[in-house]
Amino acid sequence: MLKWQQWNRAARRIMWVLALIGVIAAIPIGANRWQMEKTSKQVEYVFDYSDLVLVASYQSRPVDYIKSELQKLKSHGVGTLSVFESRLDELENAGRLGLYSEAEAALLQGKPSPAGQNYTYLLFEGAREQAALEPMIRERFESDGIAVRPWDLDGKRGLVLETPMAGAVLKSMAPDPLALTELHDAGFRLLPRLSDRIPYDTERMDALLAGFKNLGVTRILFDGGAVTGFADQAADKTLTHFAQKLNEYGIGITAIENLKKPQSGLNTLAYLTHYNVTRLYSLSDKDAAALKPDVIADRFLLAAKDRNIRMFYLNAAPSANLDKGTVTDPMDNLYKSLDGPDGAIAKLDSFGFPSGEAHAFERSYPSWMKALKAVVALGAISLIALLAGAFFNGLALIVFLLGLAGSAGLYVLNSSLMEQGLALGAAISAPTLAMIWAINRIRSHTEGQRRPVGGEWNSAANEGTDRSFQVSPWSGMLGGLGQAGTRWVFRGLSAGRRLTMALSILAVTSLISMLAIPIVIGLLNSMTYSLVLEQFRGVSLLHLAPIGLTAVYLFLFTGQSVWLSLRRVLGLQITILWCVAVAVIGAAGLYYLSRTGNSGTATSLELVFRNTLEGTFGVRPRFKEFLLAHPLMVLGLFLSLRYRAAWVLLIVGSMGQLSMVDTFAHIHTPIHISLIRILLGLGIGVVIGLILIAAWQIGETLVRRFWPRERAANG
Repeated sequence: MLKWQQWNRAARRIMWVLALIGVIAAIPIGANRWQMEKTSKQVEYVFDYSDLVLVASYQSRPVDYIKSELQKLKSHGVGTLSVFESRLDELENAGRLGLYSEAEAALLQGKPSPAGQNYTYLLFEGAREQAALEPMIRERFESDGIAVRPWDLDGKRGLVLETPMAGAVLKSMAPDPLALTELHDAGFRLLPRLSDRIPYDTERMDALLAGFKNLGVTRILFDGGAVTGFADQAADKTLTHFAQKLNEYGIGITAIENLKKPQSGLNTLAYLTHYNVTRLYSLSDKDAAALKPDVIADRFLLAAKDRNIRMFYLNAAPSANLDKGTVTDPMDNLYKSLDGPDGAIAKLDSFGFPSGEAHAFERSYPSWMKALKAVVALGAISLIALLAGAFFNGLALIVFLLGLAGSAGLYVLNSSLMEQGLALGAAISAPTLAMIWAINRIRSHTEGQRRPVGGEWNSAANEGTDRSFQVSPWSGMLGGLGQAGTRWVFRGLSAGRRLTMALSILAVTSLISMLAIPIVIGLLNSMTYSLVLEQFRGVSLLHLAPIGLTAVYLFLFTGQSVWLSLRRVLGLQITILWCVAVAVIGAAGLYYLSRTGNSGTATSLELVFRNTLEGTFGVRPRFKEFLLAHPLMVLGLFLSLRYRAAWVLLIVGSMGQLSMVDTFAHIHTPIHISLIRILLGLGIGVVIGLILIAAWQIGETLVRRFWPRERAANG
């Protein structure tokens, strides 16, 4: 047993060295990612052309309205228009053709509607429309086995589609070729939106992409739940063919941020196109109409700066205004949000994101990166083993060996899962180890210096040297020090000394927590994370585990015996106050978890505060760090060097330590933004913590001065 303990002690020293080597090995990987994040700065503003056509259909002169709005869009900085796959009803809204049911066609011809027949009729607006659209319409309907034949009326040429109109208008076809040409000639870039609704045909797709290339198309956006070619990939390798053609014509793809469900096949297509992907933020038509222009501009800035978004998609929709008795649209609101000195275009440009054509990030993967990543993984395993050893000395070496074997096996089965597992383990371990170090550091300065104090002040003999009082009835159970009901304070350290020690302990604690940051960056260095095609799983566990482990260590592992501390905790008398406290803590925990990740929502007051911080510092630190966790950590360290009960504040302080690591787990956020964010949060948190300490000292002085007088007066 003695020899095993000696091996464990030696192994723990080696593991700390391996963890530091892993951190150093991750630095070149992080530098490679930092360079990648500088390769794409231009942002592209895209407007939905089909929305413009829909809005125009509610105007008295639709064609004139479209021409006017196209000029306004261009003058206000929108350089790209998206064009969907066309449908018959949309072509009718665009003025390309007239669409009629069986009864309407009969009425036009002055004939009774034929019994037992329900076809769809259409008339082209002119010869130009017929030449461009008839081949496309014939091909689409005939491929589904629907008969198509000519139809003429009053000199206009048209078609009869032997299918009901309800089904005919649901069939998607290639984007309107006339719209593509007109918009290109008007000086707009084009962003076609394709779906997987049309049966995939290799020749047709080749011709379609070749036509896109001639029109200067450099990127495609997908519509619906799957990318083009996904449905038939298993049988005919259509997705592979589509990717080959995209690469051949130099056309990339676009990923929409925060979809409820990722588009099927997008990850595969991204891989096959060598990650020629640009991320897009879509402003809904409701937000375009309801949000103030400055709010829209701030959203765009935050997306570009903090989430590597390079395309902004603008939607619009007509809405009925009963008060004015008109149909309105959000176009003017959009123009205000884009234009002017406070508009999105000027604001983003001032932060280094000029308007232009969006490009994919460029990243190289040198041969040495794989070897360094293995060293980083070894560092992560070491941190995890060290955490196990911090609770039970004999486990460090065992966990390290099991971690090596398990990681090797998991790498063969699923390397991505292995990387995420080690990154999560390191992200939990480093902040927890940091908090354990801080607790033990405080113990080394206070144990042996404790003194029981009742509900009264110390005797007059101690006045001026160690005047202390009880601040919490929990101190008797913390770590099992003292008898039940005994209150403890520590003596021997002045307020100035406690302050300098608290700040130095916070600095070292934060440095230990930050050991996980390079390791997380080094392990999760794939472009799939930067493009959010794959996400770091386990965020909820990361937000809870260090807090829980810190509490367990504080209550059970800071006494003479773990089992004695456990018996004392289990033997506590449960009161209504305890039940209320547990309910409050549980509610706070649920709210805390609800604010993690991308699904959390902020109050209006918080949004105002966020914008103020954004405007002041350029980067917004996390609220829970600089307003709660870091200040209470500073105050807790200061008070813990005197009052045992104040150690409970360190549990809340652990939230700030894990949050610093979690900031870097958002891989789509640029490294320098995350670094500025945690340093700002730490700096502001320390300042607020110093204010809390000053307030405590003032309050303590006042209580010392007036409390004895009040007792004497009431005596």
